[in-house]
Amino acid sequence: MRGQRALVLGGGGVAGIAWQTGILLGIADESPAAAQALLESDVLLGTSAGSAVVAQISSGRSLADLYARQVAEESAEIDPGVAVDAVTDLFLAALSDPDATVLEKRQRIGQVALKTDTVDEPVRRNVIAQRLPLHSWPDRVLRVTAVDIATGELVVFDRDSGVDLVDAVAASCAIPGAWPPVTIGDTRYMDGGIGSTINLHLAHDCGVAVVLVPAGESAPSPFGAGSAAEIDAFPGAALGVFADDESLAAFGANPLDPRCRRGSAAAGRAQGRRQAAHVADFLGLR
Repeated sequence: MRGQRALVLGGGGVAGIAWQTGILLGIADESPAAAQALLESDVLLGTSAGSAVVAQISSGRSLADLYARQVAEESAEIDPGVAVDAVTDLFLAALSDPDATVLEKRQRIGQVALKTDTVDEPVRRNVIAQRLPLHSWPDRVLRVTAVDIATGELVVFDRDSGVDLVDAVAASCAIPGAWPPVTIGDTRYMDGGIGSTINLHLAHDCGVAVVLVPAGESAPSPFGAGSAAEIDAFPGAALGVFADDESLAAFGANPLDPRCRRGSAAAGRAQGRRQAAHVADFLGLR
């Protein structure tokens, strides 16, 4: 396979962070070469939960250490006090106009984000800061997505953006209705997954992409055909790893609830072990 390789990690709440960490460690358990190839990808692209994981793995911490953080009894994560179903209802209300453009839909969801009473912004930023082993951008290509609330535009932060890594990840993880929008300069940002939970098109300079999606392959999207179709449409070679039935069950009813971390991580690791040979074959390592 030719060209640069991307590791693309999608959104999925606290469960998604734990699951993707588990997937990567499970792959390492069975195929260390495949896991190393993923970690050494030319481009790391993260959206929402995925932004936290790409920042974590680019810090140099081992997968075993990152996994141990997910299954530990204690955690800096806090409960938003809302269920994912309530957030979904807010989205659907904002998306009620079928003729609205994607930008207009994002702007309407942004208004919901601005009006919703959540924890204070500094409280949420502290949670994100504690998620990240390092707070400086790595010396490699790391892309983190967010959405400008005022314009509805998708924004990509990287080490050349002049934005603090903690702020970039906080913006990418700012789920409307659950967490406060993030202020960077004069602009307010919300979750980068509003529109696509993977934003695979931002790996346009890569010929190969491995995509971890903390959702079922048939999960619907109010913005289009969904992640599976996005992966199928990638112009290069793309492999999507979606949460299987066991993993989805481990996520529980609310993937925003910190109590789902341990089960989600364990299910991800088990699934990673099952997927390792397939990933290695895709990468040409067997």
